[in-house]
Amino acid sequence: MVAVVLASLLVTSAGAFAREKQPKKKKHQDLSANPLANVNSKQPDKELFDKAMTAMKKGKYDVARLDLQTMLNTYPDSEYKMRAKLAVGDSWFKEGGTAALTQAEAEYKDFITFFPDTPEAAEAQMKVGDIYYQQMEKPDRDFTNAMNAEREYRNMINMFPDSTLIPRAKQKLRDVQEVLAERETQIGLYYVSKENYSASIARLQTVVDTYPVYSRSDLALLTIGDAYSGEAKIIGMAKLNGAVKERLRALYLDKAAAAYSKVIMRYPMAPHVEDARDRLVAMNRAVPEPTAAAVAENKAEQDSEQPIRFTDTLFGLLKRGPTVVQAVHVGDPSLQDPKRTLAPEMSKENLAMYKEATGQPAEAAGTEKPTGTNEPPRSDRPSDAPVQTGGAGTTGVGVEIVNPPNGAAADPNALVKPVVPENNAIPEAEKPAVAPDQINDIKPGQAQPATAQNPKEKKPKADLSDESSSKKKKKKGLGKLNPF
Repeated sequence: MVAVVLASLLVTSAGAFAREKQPKKKKHQDLSANPLANVNSKQPDKELFDKAMTAMKKGKYDVARLDLQTMLNTYPDSEYKMRAKLAVGDSWFKEGGTAALTQAEAEYKDFITFFPDTPEAAEAQMKVGDIYYQQMEKPDRDFTNAMNAEREYRNMINMFPDSTLIPRAKQKLRDVQEVLAERETQIGLYYVSKENYSASIARLQTVVDTYPVYSRSDLALLTIGDAYSGEAKIIGMAKLNGAVKERLRALYLDKAAAAYSKVIMRYPMAPHVEDARDRLVAMNRAVPEPTAAAVAENKAEQDSEQPIRFTDTLFGLLKRGPTVVQAVHVGDPSLQDPKRTLAPEMSKENLAMYKEATGQPAEAAGTEKPTGTNEPPRSDRPSDAPVQTGGAGTTGVGVEIVNPPNGAAADPNALVKPVVPENNAIPEAEKPAVAPDQINDIKPGQAQPATAQNPKEKKPKADLSDESSSKKKKKKGLGKLNPF
């Protein structure tokens, strides 16, 4: 019995020791907390500030703003002025709503303008990004707020690189980029289903180049390879020369194999790696081996992702915002402006591949076909005609009169001959013609004859029998018996 009690005590103490050794999870800094709550001061400005913070905690945002404005106006040199001005923006931010959040953004931007070198400026910029983060919608909805949130978080990381809020800002930026990348991927997958391969490659290539830490980048690259394989299949069914067809088909298959190989080399622990391997084996292409660094990097990304639970899926259908559970929590997000790949660029790439397959020389960038003699001037480049100042054979406006070549008959309709005055002199303005004298039908001193009318003469009555009238006419004779 004593041995059993000692064993249970040892197990309990071991469990308590293990609990003591477990590292505590680091909590994010609460940006809405009052940093001056522990400051004991009986000064009137501090009491006004504490009163405003208490009102804000109770949800009385109008009262809080009134107290803060009173403090700022009454004590302009207060040591709590900076926190009070930031708290004005916090009151609008906590109130919520489109109008209140717009006012909060304006207050935070003003704070950054007046106090740009303080740690609180990074907090204000972080909250500007949070304003748009809260208003984000699902990937298949309007993405304006997501784009604005991405821009504000990037500004925060670039403007305040030494801030303690940088880890939180980077994670928020990963979440936002997860939503934007998911939107582009869904559009690219839709275009693949409609066999619009150029548009699909443009969308998915934008995802791969701009959002490298996207959780489904392996699917984007795999779909790019499938799109190039689909274009190679279309070329195989086209009516082209046999040699040209094989060369062009080989070029598209090379593009597909490069996309499949990148899946294996960059995302070796992703779910679609085996699909990429199978496609390379089916194409009789060599399967590359990823490096140890790539395996470790991608494994860390996969381990940082959180699995989607049933509650996430359920609440994702009910709430307005997106579900960002699968966003990675490691790696540096992209801090550059998105470099978009457009569908016209893919069309130009297809044309260049066709010329390469047919042996035609590819045109250098910027080369244009010169205009001929009878072609209209180009509007995308200036005219190279020399400016003429006058003289024989010129019009005086920068255009030289072109003569027909030697031995050729002059065609009167070939060129429009300008009307040029002698000695290229501009004639003086001619005087207007003298207006003719006004002729009056009635001479001066002569009265206009008036037609005499007899007042006793009666005008003939108008015949209104054929006109319709709303006035009810009296019935006469047998018509009185007719009720209609």
